[in-house]
Parts: sequence; structure tokens; C-alpha cells
Amino acid sequence: MNADLSNFLLHWAIMSLSLWVASYLFSGIKFSGVPSLLVSALVLGFANAIIRPILFFLTLPITLVTLGFFVLVINALMIMLVAKLVKGFQLSGFWTAFFASIFIAIFTLIIEWMLPSQGAIIIQNANTISI
Repeated sequence: MNADLSNFLLHWAIMSLSLWVASYLFSGIKFSGVPSLLVSALVLGFANAIIRPILFFLTLPITLVTLGFFVLVINALMIMLVAKLVKGFQLSGFWTAFFASIFIAIFTLIIEWMLPSQGAIIIQNANTISI
């Protein structure tokens, strides 16, 4: 399989897992089924890749004034946008999206860090360590 396609599928799976776990931790997040969860993860990935950088650039002054904390608001807005776009994804409000976005960012970071291809240290044998 092409490396780019497998990388895309891996990130989509991690985002799907993150949203699924978040739906169990936050009562304000609900999915009507697996298809809505998978579509939500896909749309959130595209929103983070396309819309989020534009919003970040447009809000750069306020982001600098708040020492970067406004990025958390942008992340929450991305989740709220996806909830509006995807049928079957219900979100109770801004604060649920805000705290869920923090959880999703941390959870995704930890999962991706643990993957061998993403920088986790793997001991191959007693003499070599690869990073």
C-alpha cells in the first residue's frame, strides 16, 4: 500500500478513536452510529488541515496577545463546525467542544507518539536504539 495512503488511514483511525473515546468521556458528544463517527473524523481532519490554518492566521494577533490560548478556541470551533456539517454528530455546546478538543489533542498526541514511525524509541537489540 502507498505510504501516503497508509499514513492518511492511520491518522483517520486515530482521529476516529479519539472522537469515540471523547464521546464516552463527555456526555455532550453523541454519535448516531459508526458511519457518523467515521465521517466526523474525516471531516474534522479536513477542517483541521484546511480551515484551521486560515483561522489561525486571521486570529494571529489575538492568539499572540493570549499567549496562544486562543488556539484552544479555534480547536473548539472546528469541532462545532463538524457537528453542524455531519448528520448524526450531536454536540451540546461550546464548552463541551472546548474541553473535548483539549482531550482529543492530548489523546491523539499520545497515541501518535507511541507509534514506532512517529518517534517513539524502539530497542531493536542490545547494541542499537533507533529513534
